[in-house]
Amino acid sequence: MSMKFQPFIALLTLLFLLLPLHKFLRVVADLNSDMQALLDFAAAFPHARKLNWNATTPVCTPWAGITCNLNGTSVIAIHLPGIGLSGPIPANTIGKLNALGVLSLRSNNLNGNLPSDIPSIPSLRRLFLQHNNFSSVFPTSLSPRLSVLDFSYNLFTGTIPTTVQNLTRLTILNLQNNSISGAIPNLNLPSLKVLNFSYNNLNGSIPNSLERFPSSSFIGNPLLCGSPLKLCSTFSSSPSPSPSPSYIPSPPTVSQSPHATSKNKLGAGAIIAIVIGGLSFLFLLLVVIFIRCLKRTDSGGSGMLKRKISAGGKSEKPNDFGSGVQEAEKNKLFFFEGCSYNFDLEDLLKASAEVLGKGSYGTTYKAALEEGTQVVVKRLKEVAVGKREFEQQMEVLERVGRYPNVVPLRAYYYSKDEKLLVYNYMPAGSLFSLLHGMSISTSFSNLR
Repeated sequence: MSMKFQPFIALLTLLFLLLPLHKFLRVVADLNSDMQALLDFAAAFPHARKLNWNATTPVCTPWAGITCNLNGTSVIAIHLPGIGLSGPIPANTIGKLNALGVLSLRSNNLNGNLPSDIPSIPSLRRLFLQHNNFSSVFPTSLSPRLSVLDFSYNLFTGTIPTTVQNLTRLTILNLQNNSISGAIPNLNLPSLKVLNFSYNNLNGSIPNSLERFPSSSFIGNPLLCGSPLKLCSTFSSSPSPSPSPSYIPSPPTVSQSPHATSKNKLGAGAIIAIVIGGLSFLFLLLVVIFIRCLKRTDSGGSGMLKRKISAGGKSEKPNDFGSGVQEAEKNKLFFFEGCSYNFDLEDLLKASAEVLGKGSYGTTYKAALEEGTQVVVKRLKEVAVGKREFEQQMEVLERVGRYPNVVPLRAYYYSKDEKLLVYNYMPAGSLFSLLHGMSISTSFSNLR
């Protein structure tokens, strides 16, 4: 009996061995497909900042701007803001990334038609295409998982499709500064928190479901009306008929007597007296108002002085880590070689900051950028050093950070009044807290 079952057992064993191999081969095939789609995308147009994308290195070992899932089987995010991409996006490139959840190509010079296979990727959750020159018709096929859709500052045309109503997870919809026309559909999206349709060619009345948003969400559309903008005017179909002249009664003729003439002369004198009295009263009223205004101005000036004196003793609100950055020095964040971050100084300054701790050389913040990236920013204080010497010290810190047990320095910013260091965010906490079994907040308080 056992001899009869031996071939069956051997067949089952072979199947159990081949199933993991088949799954592994499918994962490799999917990742190779993602790699080829990205290479085709990068080869389609020039870009000012060279990407370290090539077929000799695995896509999930840091390709600039590329994020893979935890097990490294597929690409889930692309962040390439402001790197000088120019020209139209070819079809059958990014749209082939079936697991893509976040796509950020904002602040480039992309133009032409937006391939329909990109906004319809089933797994896509956040799409940032603002500040480009796309001129295609607003796409009608959209991923039902979208929570952020930003097409602002482009040249999109057409109407807002009714399929937007199906995006029940949508929290941000920004379409400002385009050429979108037509009426606004009735969008009943309870999760929607930010809406901007300003400066387009929209017309008609604003739906009741969108009246909760401010007027700034709709301005710049001259033919748009309804709350919170001006009320829509209603015109009657036919004007009310004017009475026929035959129905107007003729005034009665009254014969004037010398007695009536004297009454008219007396009435004219009374009118002159009333006018003179009214002008005198008006003059006195203006004098009183002028005197009261002078008194109020004097009292207001003394009140202002008191407020300034009282406010002099109050401490000002402390600045965040970007308070000393000069406007002329924006976007001068220096990244070290091998860094996969793709944000500029403006993104860093707009990020929400959380204080992690304070030390003798400055304050440490956790910064969460709008696209989900988390970094640690060290704001140095009382460091009086020249730019050349500061850069040399940063190069030393960067070399020290190459050791496997040291958090590497990824970028820095230098100006006369502000010096910032950017590190990777380590969610597990510091080595001090792990060794001594203390919380992150407690360990920082001991270092102050």
